[in-house]
Amino acid sequence: MKKIIRFIVAVGLPLAIGSIAGLFTASSVKGWFITLNKPSFNPPGWLFAPVWTILYILMGIAFYMIWNKDEDTNLKRKAMLFYFAQLGLNFCWSFIFFYAKQPGWALVDIILLWILIAGTIYWFSKISKPAAWLLVPYILWVSFATVLNFAIWRLN
Repeated sequence: MKKIIRFIVAVGLPLAIGSIAGLFTASSVKGWFITLNKPSFNPPGWLFAPVWTILYILMGIAFYMIWNKDEDTNLKRKAMLFYFAQLGLNFCWSFIFFYAKQPGWALVDIILLWILIAGTIYWFSKISKPAAWLLVPYILWVSFATVLNFAIWRLN
């Protein structure tokens, strides 16, 4: 029973955070965001919700795997610290970009986010290689999102 509850919490937390951030995103996507100049490689809007949903689920599964490992407490603490820090920056990005309408500051956030995701992958890999690999699609998507954020900032 304990593992089931942990799994629900581990997967539910990033999904909940993404959902809350998505509420703030949705209001700006149909207003302010439409007015921005975007690069030719800007994906269609419908793509973001399913991609992020999959990424949040993968993040949650990876965290669950780390949470349940019997590892050195200090090592696990570092891994979890990086995980929660990147999750916090992930949450902030939507507010900065869409709610505050600040693509430049969002770019700073997403660069820091990328660094923390890389750190999370590093620390997760010390505990569980499969958990670290589950975060690779996430860092690849955030890499693309960083380039997109930069392009939107430059074009506007």
